Amino acid sequence: MADSEAPQRDVINHLLFEVSTEVCNRVGGVYTVMKSKAPVTVAEYKDRYCLLGPLNQQSAAVEVEALTPTDKDLLDTMQSMQDRGIKMLYGRWLIEGAPRVLLFDTKTAYNHLDEWKTDLWNVAGIPSPPADEETNEAIVFGYLVAWFLGEYVSRNKKHAVIAHVHEWLAGVCIPLCKKRQIDCVTIFTTHATLLGRYLCAGAEDFYNNLQYFNVDSEAGRRGIYHRYCLERAAAHGADVFTTVSHITAFEAEHLLKRKPDGVLPNGLNVSKLSAVHEFQTKHQESKERIHAFVRGHFYGHNDFSMDDTLYFFTAGRYEYKNKGVDVTLEALSRLNHQLKSSGSKTTVVAFFILPAPTTSLTVEALRGQAVIKSLKDTVSSIEQGIGKRLFEASLAWNEGDPLPEAKNLMTGQDGILLRRRLYGMKRHSLPPVITHNLVNDADDLVLNQIRRLQLWNKPSDRVKIIFHPEFVNATSPILPIDYDDFVRGCHLGVLPSYYEPFGYSSAECTVMGVPNITTNLSGIGCYFQNLLVNPEDYGVYIIDRRSQSIEGSVNQLATCMFEFCQKSRRQRINQRNRCERLSDLLDWKRMGLEYVKARQLGLRRAYPDAFEAGDFDIEDIFSSTDGKISRPLSAPGSPRDRGGMMTPGDFGSLQEATGISTEDYMAWKLPEEEDPEDYPFPLTLKSPKGTPGSQSPNPTNTLNGNQAR
Repeated sequence: MADSEAPQRDVINHLLFEVSTEVCNRVGGVYTVMKSKAPVTVAEYKDRYCLLGPLNQQSAAVEVEALTPTDKDLLDTMQSMQDRGIKMLYGRWLIEGAPRVLLFDTKTAYNHLDEWKTDLWNVAGIPSPPADEETNEAIVFGYLVAWFLGEYVSRNKKHAVIAHVHEWLAGVCIPLCKKRQIDCVTIFTTHATLLGRYLCAGAEDFYNNLQYFNVDSEAGRRGIYHRYCLERAAAHGADVFTTVSHITAFEAEHLLKRKPDGVLPNGLNVSKLSAVHEFQTKHQESKERIHAFVRGHFYGHNDFSMDDTLYFFTAGRYEYKNKGVDVTLEALSRLNHQLKSSGSKTTVVAFFILPAPTTSLTVEALRGQAVIKSLKDTVSSIEQGIGKRLFEASLAWNEGDPLPEAKNLMTGQDGILLRRRLYGMKRHSLPPVITHNLVNDADDLVLNQIRRLQLWNKPSDRVKIIFHPEFVNATSPILPIDYDDFVRGCHLGVLPSYYEPFGYSSAECTVMGVPNITTNLSGIGCYFQNLLVNPEDYGVYIIDRRSQSIEGSVNQLATCMFEFCQKSRRQRINQRNRCERLSDLLDWKRMGLEYVKARQLGLRRAYPDAFEAGDFDIEDIFSSTDGKISRPLSAPGSPRDRGGMMTPGDFGSLQEATGISTEDYMAWKLPEEEDPEDYPFPLTLKSPKGTPGSQSPNPTNTLNGNQAR
């Protein structure tokens, strides 16, 4: 921290550097956070916001437009580092909001690696084995960020500087800033604890034994002790420590041994994903594209009606237990039995979109699409010929002549060609359960579970399985559809994760109006469970995976899916409408309020004198930002509580945040912001003052001035 004689920095017009290894570098979910949050943050900070990350030449070439900094202090800092041999790229990230980014070429600093490893041991007592390339990269990047921050704040003595760091891979800079007494505010956000992910992947009863784990021993047994130390040092060294959900906060408190100061939930750029009044039409269009794939995949066995077919899907990283794939398959097996026992005509096609090592597409998957395309082309050709002959016969018709007969419209050649296509559709084997050849088919967990449950896509099965071990995209030769459109075309997202710090897949389903199943161990599941009185009425089914056995969770999941299958088409349409209305609850314009609180808390802790003077009020911060608009006057889809906008932080807000409130916060206007929508029926919310998990409505909750009923 600065000494007492240092000039007071401007905390109102402070600068924000957001640090992550996924800036302009898509690896996981943090990339989505950075990218989707950018418009809101840029609207707030304008040119006072910059993202720091490692330089990935391949992605930067298409995502970054090089620029020259207008900030002289930034330009001088970059020049100083470049004079020492560090290469970097400054420019505009070509996404919505166009934030400025500064990317460091870590390869140009590897000559300092041994020196920095020694310093890390001397400063923080953190070991670093030589063979761990990921840790080496984290150390080099962390030291470069600390180097940059130290030089920059020594030049810019006017403004307060906030460094918001995401995940342990970027967290090395935090203990360095603390040890070097760099005059900047540090915020650390963990999106999932490193040790927690390892423990959940094992056979541990994770959440019910959190307080009993010997964290050092567990990290050592798994060979990640040095990584764990980096994450823990970042958590303890930061001025403000946050997580992305309350369930992750509970986990971090026990594993990292520091209670998080607050929750910074992930959000989505809702305006980009939502289709307003068109989302039902988009669902129908996308569903037709999935129909086309299913007809080809099940050629020769298309003995079920597409009008009575429902599409379920599970998508995400291939984490068999953490993502709840084991529970999903078992529940689908029981759903298959229930549908057959009840005599239901409904057929469920369950997609598993889980990337795994593959060698190629299966011959059957390719052949199925080719056969159906050939049949479609032949029928189209015959259809055109029949139409032409019918037209010609109609032109030659005279009164008293018989009408053209159907048998005379289709030629013998047409019949032969059609018969050849029909014989080509004969199949003497069952439709495959997988679309690709796996590298290790015999040991694959998903396939072995399918074999055990005997879900072979038999004609008598009412549940069909399709394991697609690659992310779907429009360039696929068998399922050419983008992921967003694929989600829109499905009827239900089945995402019963055991370890899910937030749950972007469920959030994306909700924004696009697709009902989905999540759990009370996911961040978004806890959020909706605390916020909505009856989340299942809005298409969000929450499975209890904490207080009951796996058997109980499987039965509950199977029951939810069976009840969904019993709904009529009209009921499903109504439920999709209600689900889409929840999208405002996941918008960054709402979720971003907690980021505002975290930054204010960090400034108050680092510069308490600026807030004790008495002439400074938190409203000054918001009023100093141009381009603000009044809060929406309608839209019950954006529920209010206690007279203000409800955010996840209202359920256990930031610690020591006395006086920090966003109840009167006015969201920044984004480009081409649409007018608010009026809904005839309000959302029913729980009171944040009530007991979490309570299912009784609070009649005092108001939605835009109307009493909730």
